[in-house]
Amino acid sequence: MATTDRLAARGGTVRRVTTLPLAVLAAGTLAACGSSPAEDVDTENISGSITYWASNQGDSVTEDEQVLSETIERFTEETGVEVELEVIPWNDLQNRILTAVSSGDGPDVLNIGNTWAASMQATGAFLEWEGEVLEAIGGEERFIGSSWATGGAEGETPTSVPLYALSYSLYYNTEIFEENGIEEPPGTWEEFVDVAQELTQDTDDDGSIDQWGFTLAGASISNNAHAAFIRGLQHGGELYDEDGEPDFTNDAVVAGVEEWVQLMGEDGVVSPSDAELVNGAESVEQVASGQAAMVFDQAPGNVFSNRDFDGYAAAEMPMLDVDATGLEATQSHVAGINISVFENSDNIDAAVAFVAHMTSDEELTYLNQEFTALPVVSDLYEDDAFQSEEIQLKQQILEDHAQPMPLYPSESQMETVVGTAIRDLLADVAQGGEVTEDDVREALATAESQM
Repeated sequence: MATTDRLAARGGTVRRVTTLPLAVLAAGTLAACGSSPAEDVDTENISGSITYWASNQGDSVTEDEQVLSETIERFTEETGVEVELEVIPWNDLQNRILTAVSSGDGPDVLNIGNTWAASMQATGAFLEWEGEVLEAIGGEERFIGSSWATGGAEGETPTSVPLYALSYSLYYNTEIFEENGIEEPPGTWEEFVDVAQELTQDTDDDGSIDQWGFTLAGASISNNAHAAFIRGLQHGGELYDEDGEPDFTNDAVVAGVEEWVQLMGEDGVVSPSDAELVNGAESVEQVASGQAAMVFDQAPGNVFSNRDFDGYAAAEMPMLDVDATGLEATQSHVAGINISVFENSDNIDAAVAFVAHMTSDEELTYLNQEFTALPVVSDLYEDDAFQSEEIQLKQQILEDHAQPMPLYPSESQMETVVGTAIRDLLADVAQGGEVTEDDVREALATAESQM
């Protein structure tokens, strides 16, 4: 795995994914399009129309459509090119992309969770960003190194370009903290569990818990996989071995996953109903409503804002030891959303021009503010729009405490099988079952066998 000084990002927002075998995808791709990158791209003399599949970044598809329509309108005014927009929920996006890869019938431009980049690259279906197409977006040097490294497998020409950067943080309800005399967020995992237990309360004195210390989206496959990755690293272990083979059952990963599951189990700080939550925004809503005190999330700003809730603060995700270094100091994967062009597009010139427009300083400033994401371009961190304490915190997390998700084509499949295993473990707990370390190891062994 890459070290902090050469971070490669893998991540994305909440999604539930199902991965087809890469051999099937590759076969479909070879039948659908050629294998050579576009040449002689001309982004000055463009016309016609393109289609764009956008990921759902805001509180709703409708909200995204409103935000993106403004940037698309500016592009059309400048170029005359019409853009047909479809915002696709994360639950559906990866399967839609895989179907398009296999059939050869997809959009011209699309967003991907950057954890999928190496898997998508392996299909051969996407335009490589080099030569004239790279020059059209201003070159690699514009982008933050960790964000640019999300474009594909290490050492290969990227087939996606950074669009939004994200990182996990601990978000907490400041009113609940103040009411209980808690002056600062927990720094270690032990402190975190203690605080969460203290804040799990029967506030109405009716015999039932109506304020939980922590909330999580237990049915979110990707969130579960991210938790396994981060918590495993904090214990000193990785999901793949040095030879790039899946290694889900090493002691460190098992320990991290067990601690995660026991938040709902032995620790008793997560509502059993959270096992059914498929979207991280649902957990964020619980913090805003006071049903829960804390949540780990990447970009909850829109959810909080749409509920007129400003009683929250952000902090670093707790570690096993506040003095941890290296991989054990991981608090997030370097998350984000990338943008790609299908190589078999009928209008490559316009598609590349649209990516250049979307990744321009002006549009990135607008989009990152609207979607409460982090800039992927170095110069924008000097902009007044990105000087808040929360942005500065997340920038520091990305620089000092973030690691890439595994840089292998099977990464998206790993997310599916590991995330599903954790979902099922949480479901067992929610139904009254007791999950042991052996149960966790067995579930992860089953997941590994599915690779």
